[in-house]
Amino acid sequence: MAAILDSLPAKPEAAAIPTHRRTVLTGLGVFALLGVAGFFCPKWLTFLVTMAAANGLVSLGIVGLMRGGVVPFGQGMMFAIGGYTAALIFNKLGFTDALGLPLAGALMAVLIAAPFAPLLSRYRGIFFAMLTLALSMVTYGLLMKLAVLGGSDGFNLGRPTFFGNKLPDARVGYILYLVTLGFATVAGLLARVYFDSTRGLVTLAVRDNELRVEYLGGSVRQAMAINFILAAFCGGLGGALVVMSLGHIEPNFSFWTTSGEFVFVAILAGWQSVAAVFVASTVLEVVRSFSSAYFPNTWQLALGVFLLFVIRFLPRGIGSLWMKGGAR
Repeated sequence: MAAILDSLPAKPEAAAIPTHRRTVLTGLGVFALLGVAGFFCPKWLTFLVTMAAANGLVSLGIVGLMRGGVVPFGQGMMFAIGGYTAALIFNKLGFTDALGLPLAGALMAVLIAAPFAPLLSRYRGIFFAMLTLALSMVTYGLLMKLAVLGGSDGFNLGRPTFFGNKLPDARVGYILYLVTLGFATVAGLLARVYFDSTRGLVTLAVRDNELRVEYLGGSVRQAMAINFILAAFCGGLGGALVVMSLGHIEPNFSFWTTSGEFVFVAILAGWQSVAAVFVASTVLEVVRSFSSAYFPNTWQLALGVFLLFVIRFLPRGIGSLWMKGGAR
């Protein structure tokens, strides 16, 4: 923890401005590059990247909690809440905007997660993981039983609009691709700023020594509660974006295996880099897609071997390849 505090610049506001400016310019440049590339890519590839970016948002929330020393195994709950909220608003209220639906899903996830944040902020280790897993499985059970939510089959939603305009048949996938990349870029940039802020560094200190954080006047429970709520926002946002592209929602969004995939991506990425989360999510989608195509009966085995390989040779995740003080 002392090393973290010593690393703080004397004037953090002035020192952070150039760094954040470079980060924003880099993020916008990557978004523009991917946007242009997506125009010429085949539809299957843009869809794959769309799913990777949306799922990466969910894993980004897990990384925020991992920086504080806890791992949630119930992020599928937030994923499902965001997806069901977007689908219900689309079908029941007639609101179909492609920008408003993800924000509505994210806000609903925050509203539902907020009452649990003070409770979960008290626990660490396996207790935090199991409590979040329990919440996710309770949500899964409710979604399976409630006929108004489609039961075990779920339900469909139609094609979203963009500022009241219908999306053209030929470019609907590409437009949703741009929307998803846009949300992922903004969320990634905000996450980078938050991780570099004083509160973000306090989260790292919490992981190292909670008692010293309290001695210095910080609130460990408040920091962990805020991180949990931010993770819920990212989870709801990603869930709504996935549902818009898939056109279908079902209870499996909240199942424990879905949460496990998000944790898989977070471990694969490591906690140092925001960009690594989306790279890891894309790698997972690519490995899963090609493994299921060429090894339909053993693709899970291929994923497991790939994760073991990463843990063996990159114990700090993909982000350690380019972050300062990375893999040893």
